Amino acid sequence: MPHSSHRSFRHTLLATLAAGASSLVFGQTWPARPLTVVVPFPAGGGTDVVIRSIQPLLQRELGQPLVIENRSGAGGTIGSAFVAKSAPDGYTLGLATTSTHAVSISVYKNLPYHPAKDFEYAGLLGTSPYVLAINPNLKATDAKSLIAVLKQDPQRYSYASVGAGTVSHLLGEKFKQQVGVALVHIPYRGASPAYIDLIGGSVQILFDNPVGLAPYIRSGQVKAVASTGSNALISGVPSFAQQGLPGLDQLLWYGIAFPKGTPRGIVDKFNAALNKVLSDRVVSADLASKGINARPGTPQEMQTIVTKDIQVWGQVAKAVGASLD
Repeated sequence: MPHSSHRSFRHTLLATLAAGASSLVFGQTWPARPLTVVVPFPAGGGTDVVIRSIQPLLQRELGQPLVIENRSGAGGTIGSAFVAKSAPDGYTLGLATTSTHAVSISVYKNLPYHPAKDFEYAGLLGTSPYVLAINPNLKATDAKSLIAVLKQDPQRYSYASVGAGTVSHLLGEKFKQQVGVALVHIPYRGASPAYIDLIGGSVQILFDNPVGLAPYIRSGQVKAVASTGSNALISGVPSFAQQGLPGLDQLLWYGIAFPKGTPRGIVDKFNAALNKVLSDRVVSADLASKGINARPGTPQEMQTIVTKDIQVWGQVAKAVGASLD
């Protein structure tokens, strides 16, 4: 090996070893002060509730306060962009969701971050299925009888979403593609007005999460015919897969994202604390009561889910030209 190449190799090796040692030291001394977790949605909302459910035990595990900072706006992308641009020192992290870190890249043309490239993922907190709810006057009791009703008069029916470009919208489009029905999309500004019109019958179908729909399902104001997965709040509702309709199994997930470049030692230490908290029966029961299935796992698993869902939702968004810019 020539002398200059040998020197270059030695410098690279030393730099690599130094980075590894630095990461290890960071991991050992971290956290030395309070952490800020950015929630990119308003206080009191479903995403905010998830982190507040685990905050007390997570603080105890980490030995430092976990300060929740709500930075909402633009469908959660403002807060997520703030995290992406924060110092990668382990003291700023963000709550990542399907909408902010999988759907966003396809529906915002000028998204100020790249979900697959600008974060170090520390693991999932939990998942929630989507429920297919219908107006009770529709003569359907399950997914297959609903599809039969829709195909009898394809121009007659419409589906609501909680907003254009949301998972609620894209899942409705995926359902249309998969089962071959023509439904008109009616976007609403949030869940409340969509629920009112679903109950009233001016729209007939809606995909949304269990925590929002469960009270209306229990009261009989809407009828749940299928879900994308199991959940305690909708224990009697069979999944699409159980009804012989595979492929509609997308979940809303919540996880933790650090800025890119955060030392691996810190990410792994946070992941260990997070998994310990999520394995606590009291925590998992509390999350279940809020429509969330606790989901301990590895940083690598979350990275894989993010990458896969970017593709899944990208294909649907592209097919229907969904855009929020």
